Amino acid sequence: MKPLAIGIIILLTTGLCFGQNTFKAKIIDGDTQEPLIGATLKVSDSKGGVSDLSGEISIPDFPNERTQIEVSFVGYEPLKLWVVGANNGETLVIELHPGEELEEVVVTSTRSSRMIEDIPTRIEAIGTEELEEKAIMRSSNIAMLLRESTGIQMQQTSASSANQSIRIQGLDGRYTQILKDGFPLFGGFSGGLSIMQIPPLDLKQVEVIKGSNSTLYGGGAIAGLVNLVTIKPEEERKLKIMIDQTQAQGTTLNTFYAKRNNKFGLTLFASASRQQAYDSNDDDFSDIPQIRGLTFNPSFFYYFNDHSSLRFTINGTTENRLGGDMQVIENDQNGIHQFTEENESDRISYQLKYTNEFDELHSLNIKSSLTTFNRKIKEPNFTFEGKQWSSFNEVSYTFGNKKSDWISGLNLYTDNFNERKLSNFERDYENVTVGGFLQNTTDLSESLILESGLRWDYAVDYGSFLLPRLSILKKVGSKVAMRLGGGLGYKLPTIFTEDAENLTFQNIAPIDNSATDAERSIGGNYDVNFKTLIGDEVTLSINQLFFYTQLDDALVFRQSDDGSFFFENADGSLTSQGIETNLKLGYKDFKVFANYAFTNTELNYDNINDQKPLTPKHSIGAVLVYEVHGKWRIGYEAYYTGSQYRADRTLTDHYWIMGFMAMRKFKNISVYANFENFTDTRQHKLENFDIGEHYKPQFPQIWAPTDGSIINAGVIIEL
Repeated sequence: MKPLAIGIIILLTTGLCFGQNTFKAKIIDGDTQEPLIGATLKVSDSKGGVSDLSGEISIPDFPNERTQIEVSFVGYEPLKLWVVGANNGETLVIELHPGEELEEVVVTSTRSSRMIEDIPTRIEAIGTEELEEKAIMRSSNIAMLLRESTGIQMQQTSASSANQSIRIQGLDGRYTQILKDGFPLFGGFSGGLSIMQIPPLDLKQVEVIKGSNSTLYGGGAIAGLVNLVTIKPEEERKLKIMIDQTQAQGTTLNTFYAKRNNKFGLTLFASASRQQAYDSNDDDFSDIPQIRGLTFNPSFFYYFNDHSSLRFTINGTTENRLGGDMQVIENDQNGIHQFTEENESDRISYQLKYTNEFDELHSLNIKSSLTTFNRKIKEPNFTFEGKQWSSFNEVSYTFGNKKSDWISGLNLYTDNFNERKLSNFERDYENVTVGGFLQNTTDLSESLILESGLRWDYAVDYGSFLLPRLSILKKVGSKVAMRLGGGLGYKLPTIFTEDAENLTFQNIAPIDNSATDAERSIGGNYDVNFKTLIGDEVTLSINQLFFYTQLDDALVFRQSDDGSFFFENADGSLTSQGIETNLKLGYKDFKVFANYAFTNTELNYDNINDQKPLTPKHSIGAVLVYEVHGKWRIGYEAYYTGSQYRADRTLTDHYWIMGFMAMRKFKNISVYANFENFTDTRQHKLENFDIGEHYKPQFPQIWAPTDGSIINAGVIIEL
């Protein structure tokens, strides 16, 4: 018996020693506290383990001395920490937090509370940190932010006043709907001024949906929509002041304040910009106009309880843009020096939104907005002046269960334009559109999600539109997701197009409702998204998109025998098709973003089967960022734009634009400098930029930057 007893004691002692040298850990999500299955814990090159279904890992024969371990999981920030021995057999709980590039994002454009990776509609979300970077590059507006997104082109519509219009996937700006917190506040004859009058400092994120998205938001979203989501107040006060100065004599002051108490909340954004006229090529004409602008946007929040709230917002903007002959701008008319183009504009709007979330799955939303936009364009011997009133009212209700949620709603759009009678044309109009929509998102399985929608609109002068839409999301494991979607869209005719704005609306006949049909579209896209973790520290994400849009009854610009201009429906179609490739690569404090877009936009009418003018087929972008959180952010970027056709079918040159920025953050202050287009790429250098005589200049079509190299620097104060 003694040998047996001795053997049992030895066995127990060995087991106890083994248990004491076994390191145990549980890996969980730091936000949800849920176990992470398949997380890796590495002790050395030859020792480590993978977490089980409970998120637990056991590593035998763990060293007794102080040892460094590394914990990693796909989509989460890797973690290194020191431990001493096996922790007396106790289980060490380790929290991982989502990585910056793969972090979950809640989007609002689809009116769903789902995470972006669980929505069948393809959405590009530009987050807070990227917005901060773009605000450094251009503090007065969001043109820079949108221009550097894949497949988006900012088309300058005026050589002297530098107005710009957004083009998504080769389609003109009027086909893109611009929203602010889900309200359609921009459009109509604000045209190329819309993008130029939206500073980015108060934005939380920007959501871009490419392709027809008319189910939820009605006509106008043929090319896509851009939803600007503002920051909401929280209990912790937020106060940010930004001062920016350029070498081109531009000064911008932006301020933002947000604070919530128990029942009340307030956000306040104010901006003032002052820009002197700037001539980059010494031809006596401005390439950046003289600008005086003010923006004032307060939002008031009242919280009835934890589930219901009321928000009231006022948006006010006033701006004067004066471009043209530098001698006239700086002094006065003198001999041959006569030409200027002046844009005076005032926008005032209110937004009212009531939300009641009855429970997690049922909610009621009521929205109302009214916008008035006044604009005057003055040139020698010509003035255009008008006022646009537009309103939006909507009631929507969300219901369903955890696997299938529904959104239903009714809305009313009105658009009224009154022109001051300064020409022989009667161009006043009034559009009234009523509509209803229904959208469903259903989890067919854990890896398959279907989204379907149907909208019916009735426009008083143009009849009914039935707009179905369908999208599907398929997840293949944890690394691959595929989306396929498409739908119908429409756009009511308007004279406020890029072609008309190029002529400052001179000599353009009104739309004949009885002889002109609404533009209609059908489109779809398919994309594959792949993300993974390579080793312990390299994150990789690749997205490949294929898109197609066909536009029928396109509104085309014509010139009559008497020299005036008019619009009519084309006798064929316009098609836009292509691919977009996006790559994101992260290693430690470095991140690389690269993209390529092939956009083939063809005119298939008037016996033309060729590329649309001023629409490059090829574009490339690359950005390298070095970032140490809370300290440094340094970036280098390069963008390539391929050749494009002018209106006379001649071909332009291709060109590169490069930029460099650096920001140093301290506790409450950040200082930065940005060298935009430091290669000084300008259309003046790429072609003979001949404007003709001073008295009545004839500007060439704008297809490349005209302002040249811009250096700006500033400070951001957060209190």
